[in-house]
Amino acid sequence: MDNLSHLYGDPPINQNEMSNVDEDLSESEDSEVEEGSLGRKIFSSQELHNYTSPKPNKQGGKKNFLGVEAVYLSIGLGCARMPTNLDRFMAYKVYGVCPDDWIIGQKLMVGGCEPLLRRRCFSKSPPHYSKPLPTNSSLWFQPSEANILWNHYKCKDYTCLASNKTIGKRGFFKCSDCFDLSKQCWVIPSNESESAEFTIDEVLRLKPGEIRIGLDYSPTTGTFAAIMKENNVTIASAMLNLAVPFNEVIALRGLLPLYVSIGSRLPFFDNTLDIVHTPLFLDGWIGLELLQYVLFDWDGILRSKGLLWVDSFFCSKEDMKLYLDEFTRLGYKKLLWGVVPKTDKHGDELFFSAVLEKPRFTN
Repeated sequence: MDNLSHLYGDPPINQNEMSNVDEDLSESEDSEVEEGSLGRKIFSSQELHNYTSPKPNKQGGKKNFLGVEAVYLSIGLGCARMPTNLDRFMAYKVYGVCPDDWIIGQKLMVGGCEPLLRRRCFSKSPPHYSKPLPTNSSLWFQPSEANILWNHYKCKDYTCLASNKTIGKRGFFKCSDCFDLSKQCWVIPSNESESAEFTIDEVLRLKPGEIRIGLDYSPTTGTFAAIMKENNVTIASAMLNLAVPFNEVIALRGLLPLYVSIGSRLPFFDNTLDIVHTPLFLDGWIGLELLQYVLFDWDGILRSKGLLWVDSFFCSKEDMKLYLDEFTRLGYKKLLWGVVPKTDKHGDELFFSAVLEKPRFTN
């Protein structure tokens, strides 16, 4: 990271102790994300200096199987805009228990400090851990609350997460009933004039036997992945923990959580997935340029003839054509397509859903 060397001051003298950094986990550093200027701020954490220094091969001067003489660990450009929080995140005792500071880590990711830096400490375990449910029952039964660290969530139990009475108090609103694990969406056909939602059976019938692995990018507890698993399809569920324990619940259901932000390139090689599904995440908040980067990331990981399932994308009527133009510009074949009114917003918003087939690009 020589190109970031000007951002560092002299490292702390004692390399065996935690850096002298305030460990307050408050959210007083939000302005760092908004500053947008690298400036000449100073990172103080010794462990951050250790992390970013080259890691030479044991046999000095010789290249390893990767073709390099040393390994450089990744640090995102956005990290330099958030020096205080980054120092806090990297202030810990090596070989000790990591601080309970995932909120700071997630704030760094959302602010562009991604991939998040590795740390040489042990992740904290729940104090009353119990064995997870076996695979044949974990998909549809509420997991044990003992297996989640609830310290920084507004809801402290599943009753709060699942109750209709706490919708405005959970801290996150995009999936009001996703912690009701008995609720199975995408199964019963809907009224086409009122809903833009397709069923999983409808989509799988488009490619019999061809849909095997894929990605669900949504605020989710893994219900889509659970239903797909019962249809012999393996789905990774990508989501941050936005005020609720999405990732923990996905894992406790025996499914695969992928902890990434909307600003990160997905960790899949090109042309490898059969399907990408996204409900209730991309909608009218997203700018068109960001949408383009996201769509082309999905295009990259989809194989030829793979499916992009845009599920219940919504925005204002006046913006819908702009968004539809972006999806159309991909040049995908329209297999399923629907636009219907969003009835809970006084008729000024629309829902859009589509299942699109990726063409072959050979030039």
